[in-house]
Amino acid sequence: MGLLKLLVHNDAMKDDPPEIYGWRVYALACSACFGGMLFGMDTGIIGGVLTLDNFQADYGLAGLEEVPFANLSANIVTTLQCGCFVGALAAGPIADRIGRRFSLMVAAVFAIVGTIMQAAASGEIAAIFVGRFVAGLGVGGASMVTPLYVSENAPRAIRGGLTGIYQLFITMGIMLAFWINYGCSLNVTGDAIYVIPLCMQGLPAVLLFFSMFFCNESPRWLARKDRWDEASKILSTVRALPASDPYVANELQEIHDQLEHERRLIGNATFRILMREMWTIPGNRNRALITIGLMICQQMTGTNAINYYAPQIFENLGLGDNSSKLFATGIYGVMKMTMCFCFLVFAADSLGRRKSLLWTSIAMGCAMMYVGLYVRIKPPVEGAVVPPAGYVALVCIYLFASFFQWGWGPVCWIYVSEIPTARLRGLNVALGAATQWLFNLVIARAVPNMLATMGEGGYGAFITFSCFCFSMFVFVWFLVPETKGMHLEQMDDLFGVTELVKQMDAESNSISEKGSQSGRNRHVEEITETK
Repeated sequence: MGLLKLLVHNDAMKDDPPEIYGWRVYALACSACFGGMLFGMDTGIIGGVLTLDNFQADYGLAGLEEVPFANLSANIVTTLQCGCFVGALAAGPIADRIGRRFSLMVAAVFAIVGTIMQAAASGEIAAIFVGRFVAGLGVGGASMVTPLYVSENAPRAIRGGLTGIYQLFITMGIMLAFWINYGCSLNVTGDAIYVIPLCMQGLPAVLLFFSMFFCNESPRWLARKDRWDEASKILSTVRALPASDPYVANELQEIHDQLEHERRLIGNATFRILMREMWTIPGNRNRALITIGLMICQQMTGTNAINYYAPQIFENLGLGDNSSKLFATGIYGVMKMTMCFCFLVFAADSLGRRKSLLWTSIAMGCAMMYVGLYVRIKPPVEGAVVPPAGYVALVCIYLFASFFQWGWGPVCWIYVSEIPTARLRGLNVALGAATQWLFNLVIARAVPNMLATMGEGGYGAFITFSCFCFSMFVFVWFLVPETKGMHLEQMDDLFGVTELVKQMDAESNSISEKGSQSGRNRHVEEITETK
């Protein structure tokens, strides 16, 4: 606990009992974050597989011209994103209905089935497409539920770090994927050179499924279902304190007050009324728009352009040999994971969300701009020795990965899972995950063509991503408030929804307490319309 306080400079920790920062919350977060490793493995494996001669020969990519090859490669990659988009949208209502824990298990099953279909495709490209879509349903569902589940179980002072473990596991999955590709390229022959990596995509899904047997349901979800005894018992277990402890009692009271606050606002609402609440109440609408904006910006940094097509990008920077490309890609994965770990340990709950996003926007923009200008001014020549300026460009790719892990990688997932009001949290995180996957799909589909058509070496792609990074600084500066160290139940105060509730309480004095709930809901809708 003393070391934790030294690393996390957060006022929220001062009065907290040390027991709540025990091993349980970390074990729970890591178990759920196998969903992030699933995300990373599926993201990282496919880029290396597409460069393998055996895969290209078996699936009809060999001999294609540059643009047709780019189109078919992009179609294979983006089929996963299509499934992820559907899975992320579907996971919201499913997680609200059956719970966070069981939703993660269902997502794992879809991912396992999709992985088996890909590995068993035997040259049938249609099976690859279907398998990647089915796996995407699981990956997308897990990407929505995991940060939601972790944030609802985490103590507020380390909520950023624990939720950010999701991003750490994404980078860990990407790193493992890159090195699996590299290892197979050196030591495996025949069709196994790509079948083994495709099979390994399912490993995180297996770990996620079985680890959930040892985890609890979210106490906040149980409270929403009026299962207060279970919520109290689980919260007591996760916090390592007796249920009678004042800290546990106070946290349960805050959850209760927040739920009562929301029931006064909308009552037992249908999906239609929840959507109305999200988009007609200014504080909720602002949070939804910030969620969408952050997830669009995260993808427009260009990070997944490198994740999916790193070998091709390193080739454009002068590394022609296949083993060299895959080795450089593996180092890129190590850099991403290491920097994400450093951020979570030293800065996630100390530096704050807003500052992390601001400075990394400029840093990433500068790194991408150098790469684009280098490729434009001195295009690499195939077979030639990489010049010193070229090695600087390679370093800038690694620096870009480092900066991303100190801001836009983990912080976006932390932020969108903590700012929504409790009854809209599942819907808001599903919206964020779906937006992320939609623009992930856009990037994955566009990048091969950008690299092939936007100037020699694709320098225009790097400059485009650089400009987006610089513009994100303005977005954060004006629209993204700080949330470090705040209880989840305090977010309504930050975004101004509490004042609306006070107004509604005052206006509700004219309504009989014995009136029907439907009448109250109609009254609420009238008020939200006037807002």
